[in-house]
Amino acid sequence: MNRKTLVLPAVVGLLAPVLAACGGSAGGSNSGDAIVVGTTDRFTASKEAPAPFDPAYAYDVGTWNVLRQTVQTLMVQPRGDGQPQPEAAEKCGFSDSGNERYSCTLREGLQFSNGDPVTAKDVKFSIDRARAIKADSGVFALLSTIDTVETRGDREVIFHLNSADATFPFKLSTPVAGIVNPKDYEKDKLRDGFSVDGSGPYTVETEVKDDAVVKAVFTKNSHYKGQLKIKNSKVEMRSYESAATMGTALEKGDIDLMTRSMTPAQITKLDNASGGNINLNEMPGLEIRYLAFNTDSASVKSTAVRQAMAQLIDRGELVAKVYGSQAQPLYSMVPATITGHSNAFFNKYGDRSVSRAQTTLTKAGITTPVKVTLHYTTDHYGAATAQEFDILKKQLNSSGLFDVTTQGAVWDKFVPAERKGKYDVWGMGWFPDFPDADNFLAPFLDKDNFLKSPYSNADIINSLIPASRREADRASASKSLTTIQDIVARDVPLIPLWQGKQYIAARDDITGSEWALNSSSTLQLWELGRGVSE
Repeated sequence: MNRKTLVLPAVVGLLAPVLAACGGSAGGSNSGDAIVVGTTDRFTASKEAPAPFDPAYAYDVGTWNVLRQTVQTLMVQPRGDGQPQPEAAEKCGFSDSGNERYSCTLREGLQFSNGDPVTAKDVKFSIDRARAIKADSGVFALLSTIDTVETRGDREVIFHLNSADATFPFKLSTPVAGIVNPKDYEKDKLRDGFSVDGSGPYTVETEVKDDAVVKAVFTKNSHYKGQLKIKNSKVEMRSYESAATMGTALEKGDIDLMTRSMTPAQITKLDNASGGNINLNEMPGLEIRYLAFNTDSASVKSTAVRQAMAQLIDRGELVAKVYGSQAQPLYSMVPATITGHSNAFFNKYGDRSVSRAQTTLTKAGITTPVKVTLHYTTDHYGAATAQEFDILKKQLNSSGLFDVTTQGAVWDKFVPAERKGKYDVWGMGWFPDFPDADNFLAPFLDKDNFLKSPYSNADIINSLIPASRREADRASASKSLTTIQDIVARDVPLIPLWQGKQYIAARDDITGSEWALNSSSTLQLWELGRGVSE
């Protein structure tokens, strides 16, 4: 086994990554057999979620990683992080001093995969469509600072914003801002099923069984025009029910590469192996895990109950027992490597203390033990999730202050139940839409938050988030961002748990695997090639 490690700077986005150690070939190939990628992501269509691949609906890392290959955006995040760069656009930029007017000029000769021209009117149609449909996934909120979209001729698009938003270029790099053909997508209705059409680097054909995608074949789009350098002609993605079966497929050579979600045990085994023909790539990640609360539910409506839970959770023990060196304790919703991070929860609660938690509950007149059910998804974040929630249950129950039970559900049942408010407390992961502190706060705390949380803080919504977005220099936004994190630690609508690294394992004739994920967990299939092992 060879190991590759990408090292990013402490402040994400300032410098390009460095390859510290590598094995395998240095060259790629545009020909040859399809590169086969394994994943445990499940893509399902149901009555509650009939349009998993519609850019106006999709809002999880798995479906976004399908859309990023197929639906082009005006901007794109570069391979080594940093500021977004023009993609479908030839150039973009703020055209006023207040960050409220953003203009883009499309590349000449852009075409959808069927050969139809891509025009400014198509961009306006796509953006306005997502904003108007307002899918219950909440993804439309990423476009909430748009007031109107104007077009001039076939190539110029002007976004008039309702407030300053220095993060807007990042938002135009996300799939909800993907450009779709009005011939394929209705203006006021989601596109059911698994068909995807766009002007991105690949077209895709899916193989479906029991309303779930078992295989997706990405073929190089001959009409693509953008900045991405495509290093293969075809990639096949296969969905596995478990990390174990995916790992076996890699060992047998049935697949060339496996990505999320590998188990901690698999990663440790690959890391400790010597020799062999599989490379393990370790990369910095911005994935976080957290608990979310329905603050209107009787069991956790009292702030004191949520504060006591925050006081009792031992993140160090949780990480050590489940993830080891593959994760680190997190004391804010903003990861430690992002500009604007503060250890708000540690500053507020310090180390685990049963006595302080008991005092909090006693002062609030709360009768103990407090009965609470922690809900989690069994199949979306990896097999270790069940163990993680078992430890959380033991930590809370061992205090004598809580009577906690846990309940797991598969992702396609878990998400609809969460959105309908059926859970009091539930565990979630967050893979950022873009690497900025705003994206670890606003989606959970702003108007139309994607969790459908009833928690609302007027200072955060009306003052602090807007103030942070006025600062083009993100370090200058730290004061507002830190205040938001302090409020979250005080009111506890969420409890951050840990921040993880990310890994890819690939056979040693696959090149570019060290670039196949960026820090936001964006899958970049175009980076993969097939070469000769060194």
